[in-house]
Amino acid sequence: RANEKWQQKRCRFGWFDFIDDCAVSKALLDAAADWGREKGMNEFNGPLGFTDFDRQGLLIEGYEYHAPMASLYNFPYYVSHFEKYGLVKEMDWIEYRNFIKEEAPERMVRMARIVEKRSGIHVVKVRNARELKKRYGFKYFDILDEAYQQLYNYQPMTERQKRYYCDMYFPLVNYDFVTLLADDDDTLVGIGVGMPDLTAALQKTNGKLFPFGWITILKALKAKKMTDFNLLLIGVSRDYVNRGLTALIFADQVPIMHSYGIKRVETTSILETNNKSLACFEDFDKIQHKRRRAYVMPL
Repeated sequence: RANEKWQQKRCRFGWFDFIDDCAVSKALLDAAADWGREKGMNEFNGPLGFTDFDRQGLLIEGYEYHAPMASLYNFPYYVSHFEKYGLVKEMDWIEYRNFIKEEAPERMVRMARIVEKRSGIHVVKVRNARELKKRYGFKYFDILDEAYQQLYNYQPMTERQKRYYCDMYFPLVNYDFVTLLADDDDTLVGIGVGMPDLTAALQKTNGKLFPFGWITILKALKAKKMTDFNLLLIGVSRDYVNRGLTALIFADQVPIMHSYGIKRVETTSILETNNKSLACFEDFDKIQHKRRRAYVMPL
């Protein structure tokens, strides 16, 4: 679907780990590249997933920081293996760590009030996945399709993919951290979603869900106090781009984050060329602490 949208003939690769031995990494990459040639592809591109909701890009900066569940980690030596193979940079994503204060930045709150007054857009809160589905169906994925369709390598989602990601993520979400935006007709026009950082809980399980690992993760998901939080996604309908709707999302979320004791918010990846998304964090105290890279080479 991505090849069809972008008029390309690319073979994607991803989902692999290897020891620090160039013979091993070359064998794996050769197998994927050969498969792509057999399918008539002329470019080799990755690391990427099936969609933007899968992990994508090779971590090239920020190895000393924890990797959120929705993010990724790889050893530093991966970079030299990719470069020796002939892969070159095509696109980077960056990640921010934002530091949360008691109140949302003043300029953002002021903008949110203006946007709400002028546009009639308002914040909607739901209590659980059942209420979200009943009220809006899969409309939030339509919003994301609209918002992301011009981004690097994005492809429209199928109905099956929408159901899959809905079933994967939304039962895990604390709905205090789901902010929906709707117009006067209750038509959904924007969405912002985040979740507690599960890094420490996942480490405590030692890689085992049973017999008690799942309890540790459930406690982290349901916690009423936490210091670290992961911002998963923000999307706004095409008709409302550049109208300041993200200010409404943050004005709603920051007080909730403060009530939970959250001090640090990790963004997931943002394309280095996506100036609109990068601008969302201009008013926060932050550091840019991670970078991921997508590579490409001819087949």
